[in-house]
Amino acid sequence: MDTAEIEVFLVLAEELHFGCTAERLRLPPPRVSRLIATLERRAGGALFERTTRQVRITPLGAELCAQLQPAWSQLTGALDAARQAARGVVGQLRVGFTVTTGGDALTRLVDAFESRRHDSRVTLVEHQAFQGAWDLWGPLRAGESDVLLDWLAVEEPDLTAGPAIDYRARVLAVARGHRLAGQPSVSAEELALERVARLPPSFPQAQADAIIPPCTPSGRPIPRAEPVHSFHELPSLVARGLIVHPTMTGISLLQRDDIALIPICDLPPLPLGLIWCTAHENARIRAFAATATTLAPRPRHGPEPSGT
Repeated sequence: MDTAEIEVFLVLAEELHFGCTAERLRLPPPRVSRLIATLERRAGGALFERTTRQVRITPLGAELCAQLQPAWSQLTGALDAARQAARGVVGQLRVGFTVTTGGDALTRLVDAFESRRHDSRVTLVEHQAFQGAWDLWGPLRAGESDVLLDWLAVEEPDLTAGPAIDYRARVLAVARGHRLAGQPSVSAEELALERVARLPPSFPQAQADAIIPPCTPSGRPIPRAEPVHSFHELPSLVARGLIVHPTMTGISLLQRDDIALIPICDLPPLPLGLIWCTAHENARIRAFAATATTLAPRPRHGPEPSGT
């Protein structure tokens, strides 16, 4: 059954006038007549009695109207809700984060978005990394989160890297007794003489290279010698002097008494921002990204003080 037939039938049952029905639905009057005639053939009998003066609904038409009206209301309501969701920002937005990115920058962004979009709510979803399974993009692709706050080093063709909300200066995490621990700053060239973490193959390569460069600025290789199975292993390996770890300021896991954070003077700040599946983009994601754009600071080109 054509939905146009149902709509014309229900409006005619209310108006009881072919001309008014055509005007209300913005249809030519002959089309209204043809649709009703087609529906009457489907129903097996007359739905309206027509005279030169008036139109009356028949008992068969009244019965059909009573059965169709609730279903039609439910159908049009569902379509209206879908259209509103497609072009509006009403509803829930699931924002992913990792153990290294779920900090004050994320809180500021969520607060700003919800204060501007009172009919939208953010649910935070952690993208976990453990036991060698560091699939950061998996929850995005599976639809378990709508957008991810992470370091903007993305080479995946199906992902969009959105606006940055922060730029984090680079620091080197070392044990308190390490030879570099007392230095006011350090060059990335020193990494060629140290052991650093070897992240699992499932960790995105572009991010791994952005966080732990494969070579120094002069081209010397940086030995990724110590396998790491979870983010939480890193601080222990650093504190025990087994590795040094190039990272960013503001990582709470590494703010410990047995770890020193030394500014790296020749690595640029790393942007922290939004990432989402291009195919899943919708109005809520665009509104969230627009809010992020208003909060984005300018990149800082110098290292921050040690320990920040």
